Amino acid sequence: MPVSSLSSAILSHMKAINNVPPPPLRSVPDLKMSKHIDYDQLNALCTRSGPQSCGSTCSILSAHTRFMKQYPKIFLKKEVRLPKLFKWDRKREPKGTEGQPQRSAAESHDIAVYVKKARGGHTLYGPKKYEEKLEEFLAILKKLPMRRTLHEHKIVWMMLKTIPDLTSQLTDEDLKALSKSVTSETWVKGSTVVGNDGFYVLLKGLARPQTQVYKNLLEESESTATFIPPGFQSFVFSDNVENVVLAEMHTPPCYPMLRPWSTFGTLEVSAPCQLEPGECSVVTEEDCEILKIPAKNYATIKLEKTKFENKQIVRLIRKCPYYAEWPTLSIHELVLLIRWRKFPPGHVIVECGNIISFVAFINSGYCNIYKPIVGLVKVQSKKVKKMRKLVYMGKVKEMESFGEISVLLQIPFKCTVVAGNEVEMAIIEDKDLFAA
Repeated sequence: MPVSSLSSAILSHMKAINNVPPPPLRSVPDLKMSKHIDYDQLNALCTRSGPQSCGSTCSILSAHTRFMKQYPKIFLKKEVRLPKLFKWDRKREPKGTEGQPQRSAAESHDIAVYVKKARGGHTLYGPKKYEEKLEEFLAILKKLPMRRTLHEHKIVWMMLKTIPDLTSQLTDEDLKALSKSVTSETWVKGSTVVGNDGFYVLLKGLARPQTQVYKNLLEESESTATFIPPGFQSFVFSDNVENVVLAEMHTPPCYPMLRPWSTFGTLEVSAPCQLEPGECSVVTEEDCEILKIPAKNYATIKLEKTKFENKQIVRLIRKCPYYAEWPTLSIHELVLLIRWRKFPPGHVIVECGNIISFVAFINSGYCNIYKPIVGLVKVQSKKVKKMRKLVYMGKVKEMESFGEISVLLQIPFKCTVVAGNEVEMAIIEDKDLFAA
């Protein structure tokens, strides 16, 4: 009987497999010894386990008890290391410290020294921080503003914030800008310092105010003070130029001295005919260090600030939908009439039926709009009562305006506008709008 091709193929494959050598032997990987097991105790436990290890008299219960006692010993316990104890060297401290002057007998018995030290003040031998800060401040002011570092500019700014006459009239941003241009001037004894071109702060020394008093021939015309420096409120007077016939320099002998951190001068740039040189001048009684803030620098800062605010207002008006297509010249005319106002949450800005007195451009926050509706409410059987309710209609958001139609046409507002949160808006009063 002939053999099929499939059977012959299987037979030849079986013969080929028999001729293939077996695969090479591979070594078994080494087992790593655990660091947490005591293998000596484990071997001892394995050899002693079982009732046959203790004879026929040993029961299974006793073998189990012995095994459980030995079992915890196969695990290694970590050694707990206690912190090292430091030994303090008890040595007698010296009576006097290096760099500290010896106290005299009178000072060692002065109780005021110890009371001041107990209350946190400076002792007679401790560092005088105020004097050190003042010396550092004067050293910085002697440098040109362009050569000062950022840290030095910050020190000048922080020192200016401690002067009440500046902080009461200027914002923190203005002080920060002025701190980058202030300088210090040294005046010898007997010099006359004219403060018409800036604001001055006496840092060191003493000075006495010197004023110019004008005498008027017309008794019925009362004199008015055109400029009153912070330190000269009792001695600065001026009249109209036509009525002035005599002017004399006057140094009040009874007026108190200007001491460190006293101020005089002005930050307003005035014309020569408006402020005479003697109106805010002082005479130095000692060699003085005086800080000067030029009035021109302050005027420049105010101008830059005004330009920036005007750009913000132009951007705000252009963002409002009704003013997107307005020409730039017309928007700049509105900028001159803008005033800023803030309203707290829940404040009723305008009530329904009233003519609003301004046009508002919302810069931040939003306002809710309500419509008053009169409805009938059933009180008792066969009785109804009229009640007025406010129905929410929507809101006015940032970069939106309202009030134009009511102001221009002088018609009552048809809705009630209430501040939803703290709202900051730029407004134009109706009187300013009609006057323009």
